Amino acid sequence: MSQITPEIIPSHGIKPDEYAKILEILGREPNLTELGIFSVMWSEHCSYKSSKKWLKTLPTKAPWVICGPGENAGIIDIGDGDAIVFKMESHNHPSFIEPYQGAATGVGGILRDVFTMGARPIANMNALRFGDPSHPKTRHLVAGVVAGIGGYGNCVGVPTVGGETNFHSSYNGNILVNAMTVGLARKDNIFYSAAAGVGNPVVYFGSKTGRDGIHGATMASAEFDEKSEEKRPTVQVGDPFTEKLLIEACLELMATDAIVAIQDMGAAGLTSSSFEMASKGGLGIEMDLDAVPMREEGMTAYEIMLSESQERMLMVLKPGREAEAKAIMDKWELDFAVVGTLTDSGRMVLKRHGAVVADLPIDPLALASPEYDRPWVAPAKRAVIDAKEVKAVCPAEALKTLVACPDLASRRWIYQQYDHMVMGDTVLRPGGDAAVVRIHGTTKAVAITTDVTPRYVLADAYEGGRQAVAEAYRNLSAVGALPMAITDNLNFGNPEKPEIMGQIVEAIRGMGQACRELDFPVVSGNVSLYNETQGTAIQPTPAVGGVGLLEDVTKSVSVPFREEGSNIVLIGETKGWLGASLYLREICGSEEGAPPPVALHRERRAGELVRQLIGDGMVLACHDVSDGGLLVAVAEMSMASAKHLGAQLDAPSSLPLHAWCFGEDQGRYVLEVSDGDLASVLEEAQEHDTAVRVIGKTGGHVISVGGRAVRVDELFAANEAWLPAFMGAEMSGH
Repeated sequence: MSQITPEIIPSHGIKPDEYAKILEILGREPNLTELGIFSVMWSEHCSYKSSKKWLKTLPTKAPWVICGPGENAGIIDIGDGDAIVFKMESHNHPSFIEPYQGAATGVGGILRDVFTMGARPIANMNALRFGDPSHPKTRHLVAGVVAGIGGYGNCVGVPTVGGETNFHSSYNGNILVNAMTVGLARKDNIFYSAAAGVGNPVVYFGSKTGRDGIHGATMASAEFDEKSEEKRPTVQVGDPFTEKLLIEACLELMATDAIVAIQDMGAAGLTSSSFEMASKGGLGIEMDLDAVPMREEGMTAYEIMLSESQERMLMVLKPGREAEAKAIMDKWELDFAVVGTLTDSGRMVLKRHGAVVADLPIDPLALASPEYDRPWVAPAKRAVIDAKEVKAVCPAEALKTLVACPDLASRRWIYQQYDHMVMGDTVLRPGGDAAVVRIHGTTKAVAITTDVTPRYVLADAYEGGRQAVAEAYRNLSAVGALPMAITDNLNFGNPEKPEIMGQIVEAIRGMGQACRELDFPVVSGNVSLYNETQGTAIQPTPAVGGVGLLEDVTKSVSVPFREEGSNIVLIGETKGWLGASLYLREICGSEEGAPPPVALHRERRAGELVRQLIGDGMVLACHDVSDGGLLVAVAEMSMASAKHLGAQLDAPSSLPLHAWCFGEDQGRYVLEVSDGDLASVLEEAQEHDTAVRVIGKTGGHVISVGGRAVRVDELFAANEAWLPAFMGAEMSGH
């Protein structure tokens, strides 16, 4: 057995005080295998040791929540015996080192989190953040990540229905790849991970174990430096065809009553899956590592336990059901092995070649991982920017610049690489406010969105956290769906720096408040910290994945203007807020100012009003107002319309024109309403105590405001051109 030398301990990411705690728990020195197990179980990625204290403050309950955080994924009840299972997770560090496999295995891992609970995956989403387009690595990373997501999702046969992609120099050395999966289960057939039944067999199935991904969880809990490229071996390799077999085999076995508990092997592989199952059930496990299916010769106990090879699962079976389970795995050509037995010892005893190679108490590893109350300082407040002091540019010229900028340019080049129609239930495709996926064979549907505005969170983490939740609420409402719950993916820099920890604390506080006021609980999530390169942190990016319910999918609406001569109606208040806006950044070259405040009571009223109007059939098209402000939202509705329908807008004289056009005030929607429904819409808005104003008419093929006009096809060409032109150099080399 290898000896522990002083330099081995920090190389496993274990601090001196943590090692002292290990010695206290064991009453002796650990061997190398045991140290490796402590290292991954106590990594930030697996234990949430810096964020646990704050995550506990988030609201996680509601009458429709079946399962909140703590399991593989969250579950909500959508009626008729159906349940939606969903979660979002990061694969940031691996995707920077090896973009194709990093992104592909991120998709594979989140799929397993969902189908391990008994759900058939019905949709994938992703939230991507890349560096400055001019950075030499950005194009290569975009190409690899998009190909990896498409390659895995398309092969496994689950539609990728939307997401978001942004660019900022803060991600130059540390991109973000957050993957989300939504699945459908029967409420009475959900599977959990708590082991039960002393003497029951512990079974491994799926792919064989190799040396890929060893210390992936530890790598995901460290900052990058100039040697990070050498970490390529810690990136896992995915096989979507095996994953497809695994989905079908799991669902077939789940149709029997043979399974007691089931857990996918994600971060920290066999270690975390076995420890978590045993800990949740208050039991021990005795495991024979010789029985683990291996694809490489001479693997050590350390390598077997820490491998993050993909497409693997662990389950506890009822006694005597092994042959039945094996027959199903054989049918789907998957490895199957009984690797252990449940005991009442509360310990993990591992054997290799007949000898005990590790003997560890389970709960201290799974439950007593360090919990830090790290020092934090609230980020300094930024000054509010007066719109009158911001340079005014011709709105038509500014609009042309904005729709062609990296953050607003069309993402068609990306989503054309994803199969968003497989399974035949995608109703609203990528490119709108939220994707809508029908519940197969019914008129019900789920709406799905991912949202966060990192520049707002950087400017004011509390307001930015509130805004991320409100934006998800708004995007779901904009298609007519009732927002039900969120999953989150909290991406931040190094929590050991008080100012970064302050961003984390304040963003979680803002998110929690928004979730409470909007009745929009958090049911699952993931934390990704240490997103820094050589001391430079990413913009704080607490991504929110929202899920909503449409009782009647035929009533959903989308972004494109539909008819000539209809009314353009603005819901919500406009004050012309330009702080932290895209206008300020792209037109004036400044990233200053306080972000727009979020009034949650008004946000809720506006959402309820819009959903009611859509449900009553009074809305032809709807789009929430977000990045770029009102004129960008209208332009997006025009560009998306079949005939490039224009819009003639009447700006009020009470605000500077550029502030009205491009201010990013929150809680607003643009509706297209026919003449026959206009009076009713205005009346309903009054009853909901919500600001409403008719701002123009659809028609023609130009967008005109303040005496200036721009052709819609000119905007469309600029909007569509940026990303293919940017990627052209990368693609032509293939």
